[in-house]
Amino acid sequence: MLNYLNTCKMKNIKISVPDVAASFQQAVVDVLVSHAMWAVEEFHLTKFALAGGVASNTALRAAMEKACAERGVEFFCPPPILCTDNAAMIGSAAYYEYIKGVRSGLDLNAKPGLRLGER
Repeated sequence: MLNYLNTCKMKNIKISVPDVAASFQQAVVDVLVSHAMWAVEEFHLTKFALAGGVASNTALRAAMEKACAERGVEFFCPPPILCTDNAAMIGSAAYYEYIKGVRSGLDLNAKPGLRLGER
């Protein structure tokens, strides 16, 4: 992408920023979907989840959902509001723990591999 943009600049070729951005996004979506679906088929998966910041991209969400549907694979993705940042997902989980009355002291330590619901 950088080489393309630099070449256009050197040759004084006008660049359509929206077209370049859309083409780049589509190329990335195509690669992510094809690799994900390769894994689905290779490992005989029946369920696929998309999460994290990348899951807020509507083009990627739609393409993954379509690819999963074509293969009869269940597709899971949190609402976009929870995909903008992993911290938002953790905050959401913390909110529900708080509602249940769970409280922790200042001696609480981080456990990076801990699954939701585990202690």
